Amino acid sequence: MGVTSVDAGRVRCRVIVQGRVQGVFFRGSTREHARERGVDGWVRNRPDGTVEAVFEGHPAAVEHMLAFCRTGPEWARVEGLEVFDEEPRGESGFSVR
Repeated sequence: MGVTSVDAGRVRCRVIVQGRVQGVFFRGSTREHARERGVDGWVRNRPDGTVEAVFEGHPAAVEHMLAFCRTGPEWARVEGLEVFDEEPRGESGFSVR
């Protein structure tokens, strides 16, 4: 699954998405999916052309976000996804950075 369980049923992971993921509405689509599923965190473009995101919430909802990141929006071409388990930090809301 790629996420670590903690108290209160919340998990957190950080992802790096590689491929054609900037300039294809990846961040906006990620924000929409996260908000629809009640996932907290953030998403941002990185200078190296990748997209980085943090997802925190219910394990099934976070797993849905990981599945979305494996394909991305229609115009994206995801070539790789790195997932890092982290301890929840109490993220609130979801933002594009």
